[in-house]
Amino acid sequence: MGVAEDGSEWDRVGPEVVRLPVDPLRFDHRVRAGADAAHVRALADAATPWPPIVVHRATMSVVDGVHRVRAARLRGDREIDARFHEGSSRDAFVLAVRSNTESGLPLTAADREAAATRIIDLHPEWSDRAIAAAAGLAAKTVAAIRSRSRVGARGGTRVGRDGRVRPLDPIAGRRRAYELVKATPGMSVRRLAREAGVSVGTASDVRARAARGDDPVPPGLRARRAREVEPAPDHLALLRSLTRDPSLRFRAEGRLLLRWLGMRTVLAEDRAAVVAAVPPHCAPVVADLARACGDAWRELAEEVERRGRSAGVRRAR
Repeated sequence: MGVAEDGSEWDRVGPEVVRLPVDPLRFDHRVRAGADAAHVRALADAATPWPPIVVHRATMSVVDGVHRVRAARLRGDREIDARFHEGSSRDAFVLAVRSNTESGLPLTAADREAAATRIIDLHPEWSDRAIAAAAGLAAKTVAAIRSRSRVGARGGTRVGRDGRVRPLDPIAGRRRAYELVKATPGMSVRRLAREAGVSVGTASDVRARAARGDDPVPPGLRARRAREVEPAPDHLALLRSLTRDPSLRFRAEGRLLLRWLGMRTVLAEDRAAVVAAVPPHCAPVVADLARACGDAWRELAEEVERRGRSAGVRRAR
């Protein structure tokens, strides 16, 4: 997803498994509000061997496996299997977050939001999608957290999940490049890209558009920006507004619908934790039931929309 401070991939973990003493291990990269005592006890009582923990070599702090270390201490183990992470301390924190969102005991929504806040502080240049992938959140949730933070991005660019650097505002970047082309027609494409803060491909496209007298911003990009500025619906707020509607509250069928909606509202920020909590042997059944529920709700939505259209009601925006 990105690169560490030494130029290597930030999530690189060595393949070699070593035996490390348990007592000196530290917990500097904490991503939870606190340890789960029941989970520690369950691990300590487990007869099956644990997978190796991950330890940040420079600080000997646990990156992945805090509960396993506590369980080892609880049952008196002196050593534990481990692999080393070779990156920086801030890279180790991001790896700790991602490891805890992808496996093991799921992080709470509050833990994931706190982790995203810290990653924004550590890596302000990362895109919302890159941070969302690490923290197990929706990109829109990360964007909201970033908007509440005072930390911006360096140089007007963000690094995406693929490692490519992109301008925060591609339209503004294209317009900067266009003005530079007009002012200095003979400027090379690479210099144009560097001074405008855009990619070489974008600089080449803007120069070609300027030569034809076209707008530097393609119609597709303008349309996409228009869609992006349209606020996403707040489903909880919509549900709260429905619960206050007398035409639903005071009818048995309406109250039944409200109960259905309340039980089946899936929040994007909670989805990753719920998915992580599904045991592998239950996955096929859960997937089938979820699809069946989705089909039933889709049919209900189509019937309700048809009824609304027949009454002359347009879809809310």
